[in-house]
Amino acid sequence: MQVYYSLFIHLRLANKSIEPIPSIARNPLSVIICARNEAENLTEYLPLVLTQNYPDYEVIVVNDRSWDGTDEILEEFEKKYKHLKVVNITDGQKFIAGKKFAVTMGIKAATNNWLVFTDADCAPASSQWLLGMQQPEDDNTEILLGYSPYLKRKGILNALIRYETFFTAVNYLSFALKGMPYMGVGRNMAYKKTLFFKNKGFAAHMHIPSGDDDLFVNAHANKQNTNVQIEPDTHVWSNPNTSFGAYLRQKKRHLGAGKLYKGKHKLILSFQITVQFLFYAFFIALMFFDPARYIALGILLLSIIIRSFVYPKLLKKLNYSELRWWFPFLDILLFIFLVFNALVSIFVKKVQWK
Repeated sequence: MQVYYSLFIHLRLANKSIEPIPSIARNPLSVIICARNEAENLTEYLPLVLTQNYPDYEVIVVNDRSWDGTDEILEEFEKKYKHLKVVNITDGQKFIAGKKFAVTMGIKAATNNWLVFTDADCAPASSQWLLGMQQPEDDNTEILLGYSPYLKRKGILNALIRYETFFTAVNYLSFALKGMPYMGVGRNMAYKKTLFFKNKGFAAHMHIPSGDDDLFVNAHANKQNTNVQIEPDTHVWSNPNTSFGAYLRQKKRHLGAGKLYKGKHKLILSFQITVQFLFYAFFIALMFFDPARYIALGILLLSIIIRSFVYPKLLKKLNYSELRWWFPFLDILLFIFLVFNALVSIFVKKVQWK
């Protein structure tokens, strides 16, 4: 079954040809960024968004009750950049769950129908980002899924975070190419404003703090209205967590949102992780029996060899080339972490945006 996912799902993405970024802008668009206490990140990364090679766009920054000087920084940016629009959320509006209220306020303030989303701690790979994330020529496309890798840092935690991000991206982008889109990542994605309001925004899952990106895509993306963009200049880089606790809390939020996915998506994803669990569980069990241990070792080696023809190619395509020599080890480490995270989520219920 692991070979099936590798050769018949993920290989689609590995073999996908990367189309060049359009040289012209078709329609105006709006970029939406939600920020809470992101003064330092906005100072460093917002100029990269405000100076894109795109003739007609606005940038909307939603300041969600910040107290770290974000207000003053945005005021200075507004004086310099006329296409920057700031939306301030006050304490009296904090009853609404998590980031979704901030995103909704940003969407309401948007002038244009095509909305591109990213975060305050994100850096577009180039000035061509918006040209690549603009509304595709096919007007039936209502959702465009981009890719957002994490920056390289020292340590095994950073390698694990980047590999988990890689595997998540390979999965959701490959399934989208197969005609079954089930999630997107808010650091780099786009959709139509009309799609948002036609489906009453986040009303169906406003009661949980996470899911402003993946749950919206899960509910409204389909084979006809969704496309993907993985051209390297359209990637959006982000700073990873530097502590295991922070990373665990982030994954806990994502796991909570996953419980509200459509039934068929939950079944497919649950089956995928179950197969992986059984693969390693049977391998460990068979190590205690002779000659079964040699058969198990042979199957493990065969699995690694087959996947070595797929995942190193994908790691290179998705800007993680240096991890290709470590993927068998990181695959096992990621599996251990996912099991651990699932167990922790049983006992830790409270999650929040920031």
